[in-house]
Amino acid sequence: MVAAPSVAATTDPLPTFTPLLSGLNGKALDPNFLDYIPSKGQVRAVVPNHCYKRQTWRSMLCLAQSVVTTALAASLGLLIPLKAIALPLWIAYAAFTGTVAMGLWVLAHECGHGAFSDNRWLQDFVGFVLHSALLVPYFSWQRSHAVHHSRTNHIYEGETHVPTVVDGIEGECSTGGEVQLDLANKLGEFQHACYQIFGHLTIGWPSYILFGLTGGGKYGTPTNHFVANRPFNTDAAIKHLWPNKWPQRVLQSSAGVMAVLALLWAWSRRVGAATVWAFYGGPYLVVNMWLIIYTWLQHTDVDVPHLGKDDFTYMRGAFHTIDRPYPPVIDWLHHRIGSTHVAHHIDCTIPHYHAQEATRAIAAAFPEAYLHEPTPVHLALWRVAKSCIAVKRRSAEDSRFVFVPLSEWRK
Repeated sequence: MVAAPSVAATTDPLPTFTPLLSGLNGKALDPNFLDYIPSKGQVRAVVPNHCYKRQTWRSMLCLAQSVVTTALAASLGLLIPLKAIALPLWIAYAAFTGTVAMGLWVLAHECGHGAFSDNRWLQDFVGFVLHSALLVPYFSWQRSHAVHHSRTNHIYEGETHVPTVVDGIEGECSTGGEVQLDLANKLGEFQHACYQIFGHLTIGWPSYILFGLTGGGKYGTPTNHFVANRPFNTDAAIKHLWPNKWPQRVLQSSAGVMAVLALLWAWSRRVGAATVWAFYGGPYLVVNMWLIIYTWLQHTDVDVPHLGKDDFTYMRGAFHTIDRPYPPVIDWLHHRIGSTHVAHHIDCTIPHYHAQEATRAIAAAFPEAYLHEPTPVHLALWRVAKSCIAVKRRSAEDSRFVFVPLSEWRK
């Protein structure tokens, strides 16, 4: 049985509630689940050594794959007239081109983790160019994302997609779960799910990099990825997200994004803002949508708990990550970022082209700990949007934090 943490949901006895179930059927809620999780050394012993080897030539081939496919997709825009009557075609173009371009985002992410090449200059150059082109502050995100990896599914120190807590204590978690559940109850389940999907997929990413929304209570709000001091960041964010050399790196990242914005402005002056929005703006929004879909579903489901400080370890956080069955063409375009994410969280330096082999080894060796949720992604997204609203400590005996079913709220 897991030990009770210092995060007490209330001074009164905690009632037991029954979480909803995903295709995992409550696997991560097994009372012994935390004990099934191996050490990093045990994982290292079963994953073949070559899976940790970076091959620059192979990474560059993957980069060529994503650059060429994105360029081909973008060239289709030349066939579409820039007229209002062609709006449905431009929407289809944005969906297709943005989906293809997400592969570039994934490779920049690979660079940020040090999994692209042993040549650090080349690695940072590729990552900086790719992320800047997608208006992502490369070094800033590299740092905050490293914090996310170190505190995955931590109820207070997690860096992204951290849920609010019912009866939470200020300074030990993100409070306000009651407000979120009351809003969902007022709007109704269907309407609130639509609100969640729309909000996450449209303004979720800019809200995160500009203000730190969904970040853990440890860092407060705002946290900003473009300016590393006050008033754009709290004192806690400055201390924990941007210490030492990182304010300078944040400025470098901002300079890269500003350079791309300047190029877009110059392009719009030459051909018109409508052309820039059609060719770049639409696909850019779709890339952001894919990013949120991946990160949301990798770390959230109705029966995957979050952990307090007395339950949390790095490996427990990593094994609370969820792999999902993305279609083969999406896996190919996006370098399997969604179907091999558990292995990535265990060791983020494993190159993506070895991650599938590493995943098979982990799943075979530790079947009781490995989480693969088999629901088709679009259905899983709807379930998460509908039912993952706020968490509560499960019971007096179970110190993990689990999403409260709306049907059990305000009975």
